Amino acid sequence: MKKPRKSKHLAPQFRILLGSSVAIGPGKAMLIEAIERTGSISAAAREMEMSYRRAWDLVATMNQCFKRDLVSTATGGTGGGGAKVTDFGRDILARYKAIETKAGTSIEKEMAALMRLMRKDIADK
Repeated sequence: MKKPRKSKHLAPQFRILLGSSVAIGPGKAMLIEAIERTGSISAAAREMEMSYRRAWDLVATMNQCFKRDLVSTATGGTGGGGAKVTDFGRDILARYKAIETKAGTSIEKEMAALMRLMRKDIADK
């Protein structure tokens, strides 16, 4: 049997909720990775083409949802500011990615069946 072509539009996405807040999901995971690469919330926001305010709000939500901060920040000034993903943040990111992988693998057969029933013309847009 031929494997269905993967499309970002047909891929399942997982969000971990704490009450009505998304503690972590695909966008927040990408933001953590971007902060790790750039050392800055503003640089990560530019890389992801989002406003600094939006990125800051996402970081604040993540930090509020967990027992410890995922991202620590330093105030700007002459030495410059910056942001750093904490060891705890790296651990949370690794656990989230493991959940994504395990969940995706466990529903592969059902997703393939569902994708065969979906319109391809819309998924390709």
